[in-house]
Amino acid sequence: MAENKTIGIAEPASEPGAGFPPFQKDTFASQLIWLALTFAALYLLMSRIALPRVGAIFEARRKHIDSHLTEAGRLKGESEEAVSRYEKSIADARNRAQMLANEARQKQAAQAEAARKELEAKLNAHIADAERSIDARRAAAMGNVHAIAADAATAILERLIGRGAEPAEVKAAVADALKS
Repeated sequence: MAENKTIGIAEPASEPGAGFPPFQKDTFASQLIWLALTFAALYLLMSRIALPRVGAIFEARRKHIDSHLTEAGRLKGESEEAVSRYEKSIADARNRAQMLANEARQKQAAQAEAARKELEAKLNAHIADAERSIDARRAAAMGNVHAIAADAATAILERLIGRGAEPAEVKAAVADALKS
């Protein structure tokens, strides 16, 4: 009978009964050293490279948003100025129309009753046309203000959140904002 001799091969650490490798006392100290070295390397990598880049991205984004908000404020000021100019021109047109009406009344007082009625009917037609024209211009101007505000709001939303809103929602929000 041949005798089986063990050649002195060590049992692997993962064999049953050997224990969990991180808890073995003969390798515990070296594992702590490697943990400390790895932690220090990761800390230096994050603090010197990754975090400054992230901070720079946040700062660039904040400046970008601030510039868009400034631009939106400027556009709002321009639209308010345009509305005030428009309202002043409407008041001037009404004043001119009133002056024309007064002059026409003075001329009509001197004429016969039939001529006065005929001229007054023509004048009322002109006033109605002028008011329709003023109303049409006002509607066109307000339509332009709504369109500009809706385009600006859509552009701001696309820049801020990366996608636009539904056109109906933007139009409703702009109409609500311009009412107040």
